[in-house]
Amino acid sequence: MTDGRDRELEGRHALVTGASRGIGRVIASHLADHGARVSVHGRDLEALAAVCREIEGAGGTCRAVAGDMTERDQIADLVRRAEDGLGGIDVLVANAGGSPTKPQPVEEMRDEDFVAAVELNLIATYRLVVAVLPGMKERGRGSIVTMSSAAARRPTAYSPIAYAAAKAGVELFTKGVALQAGPHGIRANCVAPETIITERTDEQIPKEMQEQLVGQHPVRRLGTPIDVAEAVLYLVGDRSAWVSGVVLDIAGGAVITQ
Repeated sequence: MTDGRDRELEGRHALVTGASRGIGRVIASHLADHGARVSVHGRDLEALAAVCREIEGAGGTCRAVAGDMTERDQIADLVRRAEDGLGGIDVLVANAGGSPTKPQPVEEMRDEDFVAAVELNLIATYRLVVAVLPGMKERGRGSIVTMSSAAARRPTAYSPIAYAAAKAGVELFTKGVALQAGPHGIRANCVAPETIITERTDEQIPKEMQEQLVGQHPVRRLGTPIDVAEAVLYLVGDRSAWVSGVVLDIAGGAVITQ
């Protein structure tokens, strides 16, 4: 830490879902490094405990709140537990999500597979925002960042179509929240990462394919979790105080919208 933004989130409570590993874990640690008290969500209690030890070891404040994002009552409960532990939520990073099925032709998909992707990504994000918004409105401030994907911004024949459709819904939902909540002092924005190399994706994507993917990006490398975390930090902090309703591609120039 070397500049005046070191503690820009001092005094704020951030809830980061899907924070037990990967991108979410790095986002949580990065916000804590910049002064936020952080509630980290996931389903793996041991992994969440490790995240909190890491944050607390660096001098931060962390609380683990486990829960299943496909269960309405558990979402409301984890928000209550986060607020009971660290106070009202000032920053929400709705990072949890993913594709529960592999890419496949749409006519071969089962109804339950399509519904599962929508529930895990779009409906869970909606329920989480619903649980957090009343407190933000009461306090007259708040910043929400949702998680989309390049799959929603640049679909291909090989995209997991249910996941892509759900993430496109997240983008539109975020814009609607920005319009409705703005008069209450609340901003809502969305980040849309492209290929991000985490421990999991590094194992899933062969090195040769990673090298091929690099060539598809004007900025000749693949993304890292800190690329996403830096974008989230900007969107939840005061430097973006007049930015709301945007979808920010974290894609090395690979996603160019007209």
